[in-house]
Amino acid sequence: MVEHIPILKLGPYLLISIQVDLHDRMVLSLRDRLSNQIAETKAKGVLIDISTLELVDSFIGRVLGNIALTAKLLNASTVVVGMRPLVAMTMIELGVPLEGVSTALNAEDGIELLDELEEAKRTRFIDDFDEFLND
Repeated sequence: MVEHIPILKLGPYLLISIQVDLHDRMVLSLRDRLSNQIAETKAKGVLIDISTLELVDSFIGRVLGNIALTAKLLNASTVVVGMRPLVAMTMIELGVPLEGVSTALNAEDGIELLDELEEAKRTRFIDDFDEFLND
């Protein structure tokens, strides 16, 4: 049986707190469910708390990166919080890129960062629209 990682909605964001050791099937299920939830809820951001993870292998690291890329394509920012130093060092040694993933120390800082990223998107859109109107 595949354990279920809850995806919670908090305002314009989806929150995921990983409280179990991940295995390949579980992280793939999370990726698929999260993609659907972003589309259904039109979430503006995703916060993934990995503070309980002791280790992240290359496959799980790549899937976390793919989650962020998928979220970006669905117009949602991704912030990973609670990364332990050993996890960070392991991901670097394994060459796992986390492009498009912002990080914060804790959930509170992560929500603040999501707010800042959302504000930057709005400002960029307004600037682009003004430029379009003035051309």
